[in-house]
Amino acid sequence: MTPPTTPLRGGSVTWACTSGFSPVFIFPFTPGEYYGVANLHEFQTLMYRPLYWYGTGGQPTVDYERSLAEPPEWSEDGRTATITVKPYKWSNGETVDADNVMLWMHLLEAEKDSFGGYTPGFFPDNLTGYEKVAEDKVSFTFDRAYSHNWVLMNQFSTITPLPKAWDRTADDRPADATHDPAQASAVYAYLRACNDERKSWDTSPVWSVVNGPWKLSSYTIDGTSGECVLVPNESYSGPNKPYLDEFRLVPTGSDTEQYEMLRRGPEALDGVQIGFLPFDEVTEPAEDPLVGGPNPLGEHYDLVPQLTYKIHYFPINFNNPTVSGKIFKQLYFRQALQSCLDSRGAIRDVYKGYGYPTTGPIPALPDSPLLSPAAHEDPYPFDVEKARAFLTENGWDTSTTPALCVREGTGPGEAGEGIPAGTPLRFSMRYAQGHETLTAVMRKFAADAAEAGIEIVLSEVEASVLVLEDTTCTPGPDSPCLWEFSDWNGGWGYGPGFYPTGEALYSTGSSVNFGSYSDPKADELIARTVVSDDLEDLYAYQDYIAQQVPVIWMPNFPFRLLEVANNLKGVAPINPFGLINPEDWHYVGEVL
Repeated sequence: MTPPTTPLRGGSVTWACTSGFSPVFIFPFTPGEYYGVANLHEFQTLMYRPLYWYGTGGQPTVDYERSLAEPPEWSEDGRTATITVKPYKWSNGETVDADNVMLWMHLLEAEKDSFGGYTPGFFPDNLTGYEKVAEDKVSFTFDRAYSHNWVLMNQFSTITPLPKAWDRTADDRPADATHDPAQASAVYAYLRACNDERKSWDTSPVWSVVNGPWKLSSYTIDGTSGECVLVPNESYSGPNKPYLDEFRLVPTGSDTEQYEMLRRGPEALDGVQIGFLPFDEVTEPAEDPLVGGPNPLGEHYDLVPQLTYKIHYFPINFNNPTVSGKIFKQLYFRQALQSCLDSRGAIRDVYKGYGYPTTGPIPALPDSPLLSPAAHEDPYPFDVEKARAFLTENGWDTSTTPALCVREGTGPGEAGEGIPAGTPLRFSMRYAQGHETLTAVMRKFAADAAEAGIEIVLSEVEASVLVLEDTTCTPGPDSPCLWEFSDWNGGWGYGPGFYPTGEALYSTGSSVNFGSYSDPKADELIARTVVSDDLEDLYAYQDYIAQQVPVIWMPNFPFRLLEVANNLKGVAPINPFGLINPEDWHYVGEVL
């Protein structure tokens, strides 16, 4: 019998959020500590469309059909881009236009340090001006000629047009930050306060004004998590209008809880139609992480590896004000620490063949010409003896764990500036709870590090707490900045833009440079990549970063092994930037 293929209208899809991560920030001007997939790609963009939509047909390209704007038009000198905004409609009847872009830009200029997509020296700092040149056109003039691909992917990707209805400083007090930048901070403060009143999101007159295919119907707070119900925006003027009646995002506390929800089946009263298979539940190894292996839930679900353009790592806190921060600044220590991480063993034993190594700042998969030829070789493969040698050759006695500093000073063979004799190599590692695979990797890492003389004290922390507390910081009265190692079971996804130049992750002062890494040569190499389309410049940057180990590279794996109800179609092909389009999803055969 031929399976049904005709798309049906109606039905509900429940999406089980990644353990510990559910939507907790609705204002699409998101600070660094909330700047993640659950808030941005799986929630905000469904309601508030960014200027450009990235990823089409599974490829890392711009989808101009779904975008709010036409392709940029560049001046002859390559410095000025003019963007034409399409006449989409907001749900309150307003037209998406140049004013909406100007409102965003004025907020960005006024409150750029509060925005997770901001990197000092880059957008908007690298503009000499921008202006509304017509009701549907905005021009941007840069301080020099940059790579046009980089501007499109990494600069314009930060813009989300904001409706006139949001231009106010109180519920009953309209403002005009759209035309007067001096009013932008007050408007930002009002919108941020509306965001922080999470219990009223679903009744807010602010968040009800949307231009995407979805709008928020209900939001229920459960501790630090939130359960959302979205319904179609009947005023949506773009393509691909929703088939479904409802899209639900439900929080989960652990991988085990997620799996039990799936085991009950998609037709159960509390079942989910899209969840993810924990790696420890994989019954047979995969030969290809892009395709996947046998599915233990195949009776009810299709297994769809969600391979996104990302790297996995955990940051170390270079700004820690104790002697630990001095140790982290020593390259030999970071080389030793990296050499204690058994990535290939984890890929084989923990991730059941679904993994692949991270050896630097650009993903190994999907394959891309942007990846340096040198990246195919791991600069610091797992080698405990080599790790011990890095330490003993630089002033540490590794005959005990923790190793002790026996040669203080800054000369050859000495431990480095600010590290006194007798200092032990003992550190704390906080990692996200609820992930048995991560726990297995962390325990093995700590055991191997101990063999080299590095004592790592492990503790599990709720993921939402971890990303708020262990982040970019400067020591001071309001920020002790004492965290050392922190792993939220992720890293960085290159989205919604694509060009992986590194200014957000490794430039001095970036808000999502979570470990506060700073290196003048890295800054110089990054700056070169953003003005050049020469791949050799991109290779030079990534080769240097790989050698410098500004973070500890972790084994990579598909973002999730999605389990999709057999009769739910349209989920694949997967967007390589982690964005989702539930408006494309539809049932065949029977609506749930």
